[in-house]
Order: sequence, then C-alpha cells, then structure tokens
Amino acid sequence: MGKLSRKTEYPACSGFFYDVLEKLTSDRKNIVLAVLSGLLLTGSFPKIEIDWLSWFALVPLLYALKELSPKGSFRIGFIAGLVHFLSLLYWLVPVMRTYGYLPWYLSISILFLFSAVLALFIALFSMILTALSKKPIRCLAIMPPVWVSLEYIRTFIFSGFPWELLGYSQFGRLQLIQISDIFGVYGVSFLIALSNASIFITLLYFTKRRWQNTEIIRYLAALSLIGLAIGVGLTWAYGLWRLNSIDQLIAASPKAQITVVQGNIEQIVKWEPAFQVATVNKYNRLSLSAKPDNPDLVIWPESATPFYFLYEIKPSEMVMEGIRRVNTDFLIGSPSFVRKNNNVEYYVSAYLVSPQNKTISRYDKTHLVPYGEYVPFKKWLPFLGKIVAQVGDFVPGQRGKTIPWRDNGLGIQICYEIIFPELSRAMAKNNATLLINITNDAWFGKTSGPYQHFSMTVFRAVENRRALARSANTGISGFIDPAGRILASTPLLKEATVTRSVPLIEEKTIYTRFGDVFALACLAVTLFVILLKFGKYAFGLTINR
Repeated sequence: MGKLSRKTEYPACSGFFYDVLEKLTSDRKNIVLAVLSGLLLTGSFPKIEIDWLSWFALVPLLYALKELSPKGSFRIGFIAGLVHFLSLLYWLVPVMRTYGYLPWYLSISILFLFSAVLALFIALFSMILTALSKKPIRCLAIMPPVWVSLEYIRTFIFSGFPWELLGYSQFGRLQLIQISDIFGVYGVSFLIALSNASIFITLLYFTKRRWQNTEIIRYLAALSLIGLAIGVGLTWAYGLWRLNSIDQLIAASPKAQITVVQGNIEQIVKWEPAFQVATVNKYNRLSLSAKPDNPDLVIWPESATPFYFLYEIKPSEMVMEGIRRVNTDFLIGSPSFVRKNNNVEYYVSAYLVSPQNKTISRYDKTHLVPYGEYVPFKKWLPFLGKIVAQVGDFVPGQRGKTIPWRDNGLGIQICYEIIFPELSRAMAKNNATLLINITNDAWFGKTSGPYQHFSMTVFRAVENRRALARSANTGISGFIDPAGRILASTPLLKEATVTRSVPLIEEKTIYTRFGDVFALACLAVTLFVILLKFGKYAFGLTINR
C-alpha cells in the first residue's frame, strides 16, 4: 500500500487549512535559513574572523529564495540582513549608552533602526535576484554583479557606510586580495559572491531541488564549479605574481622611519581640562622613548591634543617642547577652527609640525561622522543632537588634499575615512607616497569594533600599493606594507610606541588611476538587465492592450 499524503492521512488539515499549515512550515524553514546566513556572514569578520565562512554564507539564504516570489524574497532577505547587521554592529549600543548617555532601550532601538536600513540592501539583493533570474543560469550569472552593485551603492548613499563589505572578510588572505589593485575590494566581493552562487547551484543539482521551478541540469552544475575554479585559480596566480613584483618594488624604493604612538587615553576623561597636562606629558614621554630609533616622523592619534593646538598657548607650548626634544617631524591630531565673516568654522584636523618651523601644514577631515561630528537634516530634525559633546557641527575639508613632507606627499585619513576607498585613492592619485590613518577608537572599548575597523585598512594599502601607518588612541595601531602584510599591530587599551621602516612608493596602480570602474560596470550590468526585463514586460502590456 502506498504512503498516504498528509492530506489523506489528516483530512481535517486538507484544502485551505493544509495549504496554510504548509506555508507556515515553509516560512519557518526560510526564516531559519535567513538567520543562519546572517550569522555566517557575521562570523566571517572580526572578532570571530572565520573568513572561509563567507564563501558559502549566502547559500542558506539562496536556498530559502529558490521558490519565493520577489515580494517574499525581499522579506526573507531583510531578515538575513537584519540578523547580520545587528550581530556585526552590536558595539553601537555601548557607544551610545556610554558616550551619548542614551538609555538602554533607546540605544537598542537606534541599533535596530540602523541595522534595518542596512538590511534593505540584502533585501533588495534577494528581491532583484528572484525577479531577474527565473532560470538557474541567470541566477548564477547575475548574482555577483547584483551583490557588488548594492555594495557600491552602500558606499555613498545617505553619506555612505561601507562597513565590512563582503570582500573585507579576506583581509588576511594575501594571495586573494592582490586583485584589489585592479578591481578594489569589490573584486574580492565578486569572487566570494560567485563562490556562493556556484556552491548553491551545485547543491540544488545534487539534492534534486529546483530554482524557481526549473530543474538544475548537470551541465550547469559542472559549469558553475569550473567557473569558480577558474576565477579562484586566476586570482591566486595573479596574487602570487603580484606579491613577488611588489616585494621587488618595496626593496628598490626609498624608506622612511615612522613611529606611531598609542596613548591609551580613556574617552570618558579625554576632554576634561584637568587631564590636559597629563595627556600631553604622556604623549611626550612615549614619543621620547622612540628617539633611539631615529624616526623621521612621529604620529599621534586623532584628537591627541584635547584642546585647540596653537591657539591654547600653554598646552601647545608643552607639545612643542616635546617635539624639540625628540627633534623630528610630528603629525598631531587636534581639533581646529577658523573665523570667517563673523562665523566660526570647526574642523577635525591633523597638523604636520617640525621642531624648527613649527606648523608645516594641516589636513582637515573631509568625510564627517553623522551624529558624531555633524547632524544631518538638522534643519528638519532639530531635536537630533550629536553624540560628541564638544563644539558645534564640524565642517569638511578639501577632498584629496595631501600634505607635502620631505619631497613626498602624505595622504591622511582621520577615523572612519579609511573605510571609503575613494578617499585613499584620491590621495594616492594626488601623489601621496605614504597613507596615514589616525583615529580614536576608544568609543568601541573591547568590542569587535576596533578589530573590524583595522581589518579594512589592509585594502587601502593593497589598492594603491602604499605603505600605511595607523595611530589609534586605544588601539589598534600598526603598520601595513603595500602588499597588505600587517607588519605590526598593538594590543587594545595599552600604551604603545611602535617604529617601522616603510617604503615610499610613487607608482600608481590601475585602481588608483581609474577608481571603481569594475563596481560601476557591475552596476551598469545590473541596471541593463533590470531595464531589459521590465522593458519587455512593459512592451508586452502595450501589445496586449
């Protein structure tokens, strides 16, 4: 006797009620799969940092989408994105709670809101994929460019927040990330998205499942694996060749002895006037300890001087005395201001100072932190304020500006400017031979925030083939060479002084010269397919009428 179906076995559940039961069961499975994808994505990044998870992290989500409509895909994709960004950016809660003095319920609510906005990108990815890919081969072909397109849009829309794009998970895989000097971080994201698509199509073939009611044929499963193998193989071969050529370039390039200083000043006391003298004394002491290394440049973190350098005379003179004792050039993070037409403009700045000529030059931060350094939509939302308790809104500086230093150019990025590829590229294109990131990550405490922030700096070095020096108030400070090797990194919440010899390279990469052409090409392909799809649909409606 054949096996009874659930409808036959349980007549009460037949018809409408059976369909509802099946839908609820299917929904639960899809939600579980979406949650799994969100957690696997987060596990790819620091602190967990199991980077190989990213190569199949999206497979559960794709499996959940295999029979869904675009509307249902949007919902399931949103759940995956929400889980991912909540678990990735959890450190925002203690930041808002400790330094913004917000209650727990409001801090958590803001985290949910911010994560929900970012989750829309994965929701859109899921919806676009199912809308454009009714056949499995289209799913395989369109998934990587759609993913990269949305990552690229996330870089600039609403002021931009490209925190831990998919490619950043591979910051420790030197052979794989060398393609960044052509394609940027988006090239690595594309490869990982291709891996997820290939594994997914192969999984469907072996489990006899369908994509949008279409069977997976053996040829397509084989083609997906061959395509992935070719992509990874070519990337790996290029990486090996490029590492060798960059090492030769490093050996032939002039060098500079650079010192980074990590003062480990607690954020809660950083701006208290009573601690100004102690702060300056600490930085002077740590800088003087590096004098036997004969540094050419000593770098202090963002806002290392908790006062207006060169304006407040007494603490500024203490700083200058320390510089004269070390007898070398210093790069010092400090707030600054300029009076213009009876108005005062405030900047987040870095001063280049010499022991003989005092101030040589100044860089002003160009990409400010929303609600940290300025309040967007303040005219319409006057009740919103800044988390940072100091002066009013800061003003952005000149984009792409480099600071001349000893016949070289310094490309300085302050705080999270370093996560925006275009800013570093503009400086390297403008003849910066050394990239410098000064930051104050004390806000993050011991969370995964500082580790995530540091990991993304690796790509700025590889994209532009520039050494990168990083000075962070509480860590992580360190050095990255033009091949992406982390030459040194400091522990969190410790005083530290680190000196390294770094190459000063002038050659410009393909990425430095042409920027995000690859990401724009992915966006163009995505828009073209969307227009083609819905253009045919609109044309069909016109014919029917």
